[in-house]
Amino acid sequence: MGATAVIGAQWGDEGKGKVIDLLAEQADYVVRFSGGNNAGHTVINHLGEFRLHLVPAGIFNAQTTCVIGNGVAIDPDVLIGELDQLDAAGIDTSRLLISDRAHIVFPYHRLLDNLEEARLDAQAIGTTRRGIGPAFTDKTARRGLRMGDLLDPDSLRGKLAGAMEYTNLVLQGVYNHQPLSTDDVYEQCRRWAERLSGLICQTELLINRALQERREVLLEGAQGTLLDLDFGTYPYVTSSHPGASSAYQGAGIGPIRIDRIVGVFKVYCTRVGGGSFPTELHDANGEHIREVAHEYGVTTGRPRRIGWFDAPMARLSNLVNGYTSVILTRLDVLDQLESIKICTGYRLGTQTLEFPPSSAADLAQCIPIYEELPGWREPTSDFRHVQDLPANARAYIARLEELIQAQVSMLSIGPRRDENIIVRPAL
Repeated sequence: MGATAVIGAQWGDEGKGKVIDLLAEQADYVVRFSGGNNAGHTVINHLGEFRLHLVPAGIFNAQTTCVIGNGVAIDPDVLIGELDQLDAAGIDTSRLLISDRAHIVFPYHRLLDNLEEARLDAQAIGTTRRGIGPAFTDKTARRGLRMGDLLDPDSLRGKLAGAMEYTNLVLQGVYNHQPLSTDDVYEQCRRWAERLSGLICQTELLINRALQERREVLLEGAQGTLLDLDFGTYPYVTSSHPGASSAYQGAGIGPIRIDRIVGVFKVYCTRVGGGSFPTELHDANGEHIREVAHEYGVTTGRPRRIGWFDAPMARLSNLVNGYTSVILTRLDVLDQLESIKICTGYRLGTQTLEFPPSSAADLAQCIPIYEELPGWREPTSDFRHVQDLPANARAYIARLEELIQAQVSMLSIGPRRDENIIVRPAL
């Protein structure tokens, strides 16, 4: 028993929601440790279809306590709306706890996000415009407010006034926008406190106690490693660290508490927003994958960019996270393809690269080196044992294991909770 971190291994949207929902059946705690409502997890189970942005995907398991950790940026309006939807569906949300150290996403953060993306115009990052970047900027600049501040209305007003004084200077001086009313935002804070105060506590104490008692703790990632501030395709990245190092920081546990790190990969690649995407497809194969897999953003509804599996990116992902096993998702999406390509390396000028360069300019010049494998041309969703899969499907999986340099513990062969092949235990 111990902590297991489930990490998005690519650019996000790898199917972590389904994985967490399934693995939560074995977990006492599920802890969301990073990101904000710029991430979205789709869960399809016996209770229905749900789209989550802040509430951990373990909420559907009655024995599991769910925690929104200190590393998450929380938009209380979004969280309350999500809780209302779950309550209306008959899901027990009383098992949710919120870290008092988690930072708040305010309406002015959303406004700043939209204004900056509009100012950048053609050079925009392609954010979800949910205010997550500005909220993390305030956190780093030490002018952010945390969920625990909602519990002390007297000191809250002063902290809010200080934060909004700076915000209004930026709104007026940079964007020529009218200032916002501190009183209006303060009253909104009071409404949030009325609904959420009973859920806010020092969650790191509970999580560490659970680990001391040898409970199973699942650490739920958001976004993906290739969007990491340091190791992603900078500057087209998210505003936090989605990788394994953030799992302990964002939950408030020591790194030696994490026993397993599970990377979740699609068997092809997708990304949303700007930035280089070496294996991106602009052909019938890309359109086929997008439509079969319904590759549209959970948070924004934007069509996702589609590409072949990128082994250099996968190697980097494993290098910085140290996966103990990997889960491959969406295998069934490739069922109808006659052949499938894998990018095994890049050419950059006269060089051959096994890992992506850190420079965005260099990455934009990289030419994928492809290996082509035959497809299997038959459905895989009904199989439950890896040895029963078509030979070409097994060969494709084995090649991905070799390139990622990690063993597969599970294959997802459909969107529902029961559409999986367990190869070896992930927990």
